[in-house]
Amino acid sequence: MRLFLFDDADARSWEPFALTRPISELLFGALTLGRRTERALGVQAEGVIDTGGLLGFEEPGAPGDPRGAPPVVEPGEVSHEGLRVFISSRVVLPLPGEAGESGSLRDRVPPSGGRLTVRGETVGWALPSGIPAQQPESFLVPGAPAGLPDSEIKLDGYLLADPWALMADNAERVSRDLGLLYGEEGSRFTEASRVEVLGDFPVTVGTGVRIDPWVVLDAREGPIHLERGVHIHSFTRLHGPAFVGPGSTLLGGVFSEISCGPVSRLRGEVEGSIILGYSNKAHDGYLGHAVVGRWVNLGAFTTNSDLKNTYGSVRVPVAGGERDTGLMKVGVFLGDHVKTGIGTLLNTGTVVGAGSNLFGGAMPPRRVPPFSWGVGSELTVFRREVFLQVAERAMGRRGVELGSGMRGFLEAAWEMGVSSQALAGPGEGSAFGTDSGTVAG
Repeated sequence: MRLFLFDDADARSWEPFALTRPISELLFGALTLGRRTERALGVQAEGVIDTGGLLGFEEPGAPGDPRGAPPVVEPGEVSHEGLRVFISSRVVLPLPGEAGESGSLRDRVPPSGGRLTVRGETVGWALPSGIPAQQPESFLVPGAPAGLPDSEIKLDGYLLADPWALMADNAERVSRDLGLLYGEEGSRFTEASRVEVLGDFPVTVGTGVRIDPWVVLDAREGPIHLERGVHIHSFTRLHGPAFVGPGSTLLGGVFSEISCGPVSRLRGEVEGSIILGYSNKAHDGYLGHAVVGRWVNLGAFTTNSDLKNTYGSVRVPVAGGERDTGLMKVGVFLGDHVKTGIGTLLNTGTVVGAGSNLFGGAMPPRRVPPFSWGVGSELTVFRREVFLQVAERAMGRRGVELGSGMRGFLEAAWEMGVSSQALAGPGEGSAFGTDSGTVAG
């Protein structure tokens, strides 16, 4: 069985992440969405189907895991050999051992193939050998497979409707994942002096974890797992459920209900948030109920609101308007390569587009276009070459090279992001106003 992931039209609207990464490369619980699907189906993905603007995307693996993101491929590049499964990146399937697991998908696919559904909604197809992949537009709005009997193959699980569902459901997802992936092994450091472990949920660690004195690991509300190479500095309090990814460092402060990807450095107060990895919040300040992309750097005392003064549900700006999340606590959504200066304040439900550089202390608009540069609402376009220089330097500090393929991908993302804002007129969501061609940086 050969596995391919794809972003449907809803996934491609997930601001601010879809511009610079497949949605399958977003973290949810202790796994990216793509790795979760792989574990659920028992097969590694061969590729991610390009549904617009993803060609050239590359992402290295975490420390100790040389396998990076699957390559992005066009539908016509997929050979007709073997049983091929194409499935939406928004699907959350049960892991082996989790309630609702349906057993081997391979054994349930009829000889003629069929349509994959989750709770009655089509999420992809299983195509037998010799049948070509669907047309490119079919991946945006999946339906009955062209030229095949409309056989339905039901999968357990559910679809994530919006990017804030990642944040809202993450604590529960971490609790489930850690029990399935790590069990109760690895609690050996709990006998170390001056490290306080509270509660009865499992606290597990990978190899090479370092925990300094005067650390509290509070597992009264949920499990905690520290992946290989994690370093916890003194005067850190970590509340479960929590997953800290490989090579990451907690520099002191209070952390609760977090998922943190690889090689991140965090300090201060972080609550109910997902950090994809290779990002820095190395100073004090509050980050709450947020989803943060890769290669983000938050300057000292950068702080976001995650609760309205009225205690009402938070609305999030999206293309063409706003959407009511139905949630009381929603913080910020920060795209890849976002940078903030010291003292930056971010309003409830703010969306900051990829590659933006915000500074000066004034609060920016709640929807910041990708590749913005400036203070408050005075935003201009971040010059492409300067953005690429900054990205290359930031990645180099973590020993990651900005290769020619990823450079080309980011250049194309810059063109797409800036041109989309240039076409937006006043009142249509463009923070650049009518002078979207102005550049800075």
